[in-house]
Amino acid sequence: MLPRIFGPYEPIRRDYSIDEYLADIAGAGIVKSVYVQANWAPAQAEDEVAWVQGVADASGWPHGIVGYADLMADDVRPALDRLMRYPLLRGIRMQLHWHDNEMYRFARQPDLADDKTFRRNFAAFAETGLSFDLQVFAGQMDGAARLAADFPNTTFILQHAGMLEDLTDEGRVAWRAGMVKLAAQPNVVSKLSGLGTFIHDNDSDHIATVVKQTVDLFGADRCLFGSNFPIEKLWTDYGSLVAAHREAIAGYSAEEQKAILHDTAARVYRL
Repeated sequence: MLPRIFGPYEPIRRDYSIDEYLADIAGAGIVKSVYVQANWAPAQAEDEVAWVQGVADASGWPHGIVGYADLMADDVRPALDRLMRYPLLRGIRMQLHWHDNEMYRFARQPDLADDKTFRRNFAAFAETGLSFDLQVFAGQMDGAARLAADFPNTTFILQHAGMLEDLTDEGRVAWRAGMVKLAAQPNVVSKLSGLGTFIHDNDSDHIATVVKQTVDLFGADRCLFGSNFPIEKLWTDYGSLVAAHREAIAGYSAEEQKAILHDTAARVYRL
C-alpha cells in the first residue's frame, strides 16, 4: 500500500457504510452531516455524488454533499451541469494542497489558484452559487486569498483550519500569517476539522491551540466543527473527538459555541 498523509490505514481499509457512521456518531450530539468527496477516480465524480445521494434518499443521512469537478479541464461546465442535478449538492472540492513532501501532495502543481485554466473554470463554477471547499498549506495561502478576493460572491470553506503541518516555531508563524490573509477575506470560513492529521492523535492541547487561534482570527460565525471520519478512526472515536473540540471552545460564549458547532455549518452548507 502507498504511504498516506495520515499514516498506515489498514484498520479502516474497507467500505465505510452509513450504518457504521451512524454508530460512530451515536451519543455525540450530531444532528446533520455533510459528505465531502473522498477522491474517487476523477472519471467517477458523478458516480460518487449519485451514490451518496442514493444513500441519503434511503437513510436520511447525510444532509449535504460536496462533490468533485476538475477545474483544470478544458471546460468544467458540462460536469457541473451534471452534478447540479443532485438535490443535496452544496459545493465542490478540488484539492489544491501541494507540498515538497510527496506524501502530502495532492495537487498537480503548487500554484493552481493562480493558474489561468483553473481561474477560467472557476469563473464558470462561481456562477453556480455553490461553495468551494478550499484545501491549501500555509505556503499557498497568498494565492488562495487572492482567489477568494477575486470571487467575493463564492463562499470558501477552508479545510482543516489551514492544515498546520509544520509544528516548528517557524512553521506556526507562517501558518498564522497565511491565516491572517485568509481571514481578511469575508467570504472565507474555516472548518475546524482534521486537526490530528499530522500528529495522528486526538491531542486536546494541540486542538485547543489551533481552534483558539483560528476562532480569534475568523470569529465564531466564520468557524465550523467538522470531523474527518473515517480517517480519524485511526486514532480516536467520534465521542472523544467532539469532546476535545467542546473543551477547546469552552471559553467562548454559549452563542459562539453554538455558531461553531451548528449555526455556521447550517448556513454555509445550506442545511
